[in-house]
Amino acid sequence: MAMEIFTVGRGQEGYPERLMPFADMPSRLFVRGALPVDEQKTAAIVGARMCTAYGKSQAAFFAQVLAANGVAVISGLACGIDAAAHEGALRGKGKTFAVLGCGVDICYPKQNYPLMRRMLENGGGVLSEFPPGAEPLPWHFPIRNRVISALADVVLVIEAKEKSGSLITADYALEQGKTVFALPGRTTDATSRGCNRLIAQGAEIAISPETILEELGVKKAGTKRAAPRPRYGKEAEMVLKTLAAEPQNLAQLAGSTGIPLQELTGILLALEIDGVIAENPPGVYMALS
Repeated sequence: MAMEIFTVGRGQEGYPERLMPFADMPSRLFVRGALPVDEQKTAAIVGARMCTAYGKSQAAFFAQVLAANGVAVISGLACGIDAAAHEGALRGKGKTFAVLGCGVDICYPKQNYPLMRRMLENGGGVLSEFPPGAEPLPWHFPIRNRVISALADVVLVIEAKEKSGSLITADYALEQGKTVFALPGRTTDATSRGCNRLIAQGAEIAISPETILEELGVKKAGTKRAAPRPRYGKEAEMVLKTLAAEPQNLAQLAGSTGIPLQELTGILLALEIDGVIAENPPGVYMALS
């Protein structure tokens, strides 16, 4: 995947209009692929890295419906909710963009490289205020969250613990005057406590993707469901057959199937989104049918 890196400065043609009202936005952006089009509606979907299977499936579902209705999906390419949101947007035949906490020549985490490649190949992009070669340092991620929220017309938090970085994104969004949605969850689930707190403090409840489309002023296209997923490829069928025999962790599954880890993680995410496997307990995958 060879795509030239380009830069765009604040005030220059191509710099996102959505960033212009805010004084704390980057003076320049480094970009691979494309930037969100100013005229297109956008939604950020963020949440926990260590999320539940339910959270992943909901992130993918919301992203897929939004993308299928012309909304660009913004996230951060992290594991968990971010990756599921990007994946869902691609399945909705839409464009999706990632704001990175490192240089755009680095994929972090590395296991999401195949996902990033598909994002770029499908007209999306990755962008960062950090120059090429910049490592993914811990302090980069909280400050990049202000760019995620600024690029979005609405922000949806899927799952978040009480001290999650996703809540930083939500706080930035509120400061920027954006509407924040949160997916409610059980009060006993640690990954839902942050979302439930947001709702208690006035965030909109994410009842369905249609709720967000209505907020964006987007009329849902048609009522027919998306075409059913094609029959799984040989590798995915092998994974399903292996997990049907017994639950396995990632290392065991790679050994059993011979599928490279990077490819395997993408297959597992797709199967989780389809609801045919689940990660339970964390790190162990099991077939559901």
